[in-house]
Amino acid sequence: MSLDLVSETPPHTSNARLTPHAPPTPHAPPTPNAPLTPKALRTVVRELAEQPDQWIHLVRLSTDERWYQRLVAEEDHEVWLISWLPGQSTGFHDHGGSRGAFTVALGELEELSLGGPDQGLLIRRVPAGTARAFGPEYVHDVRNTASGPAVTLHAYSPPLSSMTHYDLRAGGLVRTSEEGPEQW
Repeated sequence: MSLDLVSETPPHTSNARLTPHAPPTPHAPPTPNAPLTPKALRTVVRELAEQPDQWIHLVRLSTDERWYQRLVAEEDHEVWLISWLPGQSTGFHDHGGSRGAFTVALGELEELSLGGPDQGLLIRRVPAGTARAFGPEYVHDVRNTASGPAVTLHAYSPPLSSMTHYDLRAGGLVRTSEEGPEQW
């Protein structure tokens, strides 16, 4: 089952910083290196997407597989730049307990997730300018079903420590493999 915590098309104005942090809550002091919230991660990717001069020169296209490069590596979060050619996808995967967010900076993607017993498979079109954010239990498949390339920015908190891959079968998701940072 998945829980979609935040999905929004961003406004076109920003006082952008590369690595914003969530504001402290009025009831509890911030904890050093505590995981960022999905909302804060959405802000990170959205603001960075509005600064293409920070990353556009790094983008590469690969016909073999999605291309990716880590842009930010902090104790409490990381940010990845990913390019997608038509037909490339992640397959169903989780984020090893990390919270996350991504935004499509260029192009368009499609996201598949399970919405629960009453909703079944959810398919979302994710056009340029759209940000998606999620909690630590979220499982999805992101793919480029468009006719042109796409570029995305992804943030995770804490930084990814593992990713489990799944196959979607009639009975639900079945775990197929796990990978760690040494494979990225």
